[in-house]
Amino acid sequence: MPTTTGYVTTPDGVRLFFQKAGSGRNAVLIPNATYMFDDFKYLATDRVVISYDLRNRGNSDLVTEKSNLERGIHHDVEDLEAIRRHFGFDSVDVIAHSYLGLAAALYAMSYSANVRRLVMIGPAQPAPGKQYPPHLTGADRVMAEVMAELAALQKEGPGDDPDGFGKKMWSVMKQLYVTDPADADKIRWSVSHLPNESLFHVMKHYNENLLPSIQDLKITADDFAKAAMPVLIIQGIRDRQAPYGGAREWACLLPNARLVILENVAHLPWIESPEVVFNSVKTFLDGSWPDAAQQISSVET
Repeated sequence: MPTTTGYVTTPDGVRLFFQKAGSGRNAVLIPNATYMFDDFKYLATDRVVISYDLRNRGNSDLVTEKSNLERGIHHDVEDLEAIRRHFGFDSVDVIAHSYLGLAAALYAMSYSANVRRLVMIGPAQPAPGKQYPPHLTGADRVMAEVMAELAALQKEGPGDDPDGFGKKMWSVMKQLYVTDPADADKIRWSVSHLPNESLFHVMKHYNENLLPSIQDLKITADDFAKAAMPVLIIQGIRDRQAPYGGAREWACLLPNARLVILENVAHLPWIESPEVVFNSVKTFLDGSWPDAAQQISSVET
């Protein structure tokens, strides 16, 4: 399937790298082209798929101007709107993963008329910092083991082989994203060659800009009510980065949301349960709730 690439310049002058495939009246926007585009471009058989890298990430511009970073997640919300406007679609579907699920939900609240349907995969929880009971999280020994390995590598440093160092870091990090670390090789993409995806760069941006903006969020009942479009949430119960309880909470708080629950699946559900995830997303964007989608009335199971 032919793919076009290029850059969209935001109102504050940051260039966002995009990849685009397909044609049709409907479009789906997917942040994080670096690892989302190839896996989700199957949707381009009957719609336009536009995936892009975030500011200061992937193949988008390295940003050094503080004012272009300090609003954190709110920049991501406005960048979604910049992409939509650039390509000229009145309304779009959005698929977003991890903390971008939170950003996409904020976008749906702020620009509700521009969002047709929203898919949130392993989304960050709606109440930053909230602690869920153990059975609503994927906490296990793997997280501690991986973080210890990463700390040891950081102490060792890249030496004379920064490319090899990046590959080592990525091989350790991706163990977090699957339930069984032995399945990490199912993750086919690599970001180790991209300077904007180095662990130091990503964590610096997250800790200095994104995390403070997320911690300052205060989403009200009125805000949730504005995102009245159909919302499909897909969540692995064993997700270590985004707690299962957070997905259940989203499904309770959003007025028209349903949840696909995946057993023994961690932070990348489409890697460990591709048939369910890809079929559910396609069915949903085609206008129907997938059979696996449940209405949730309580955060507790």
